[in-house]
Amino acid sequence: MKTADSSSSSTSVSTLAQEPSEKRALACAKAAIEKKAEHLKVLDLREISGFTDYFVICSGTSDRQVQAIADSISKDLQTEGAELLSMEGYNEGRWVLMDFGDVVVHIFLDALREYYDLEALWADAPQVKIPSEFYGPGASRLN
Repeated sequence: MKTADSSSSSTSVSTLAQEPSEKRALACAKAAIEKKAEHLKVLDLREISGFTDYFVICSGTSDRQVQAIADSISKDLQTEGAELLSMEGYNEGRWVLMDFGDVVVHIFLDALREYYDLEALWADAPQVKIPSEFYGPGASRLN
């Protein structure tokens, strides 16, 4: 359900998501895209997991970019009132795991993402479509 003005590049996540956890997952995706995250996937785990509703998985090309993506997600979700329960791996910037309870975010360096291959481990999870409005002119071509 989008608003009538779809020409705006600042599309609100709340107009696109159906439920709070999906809204939070898409807010994470949008914040990651704003920092040029690559290979972004949002997996719906509600029917196959008991510990979270959604995974958001993306990659960065350097440890600094991985940290910048994590910072962007943390800032945007804090603004929306979401509580970050736990964050691991930030200082190393190779694999940052952010736990918001109903949404778990994995931000990888490419080589580690290929090694752990979370998408294959959770192959039964449906992918959530990321709205095209999230991709502005500065978005990575690899999403």
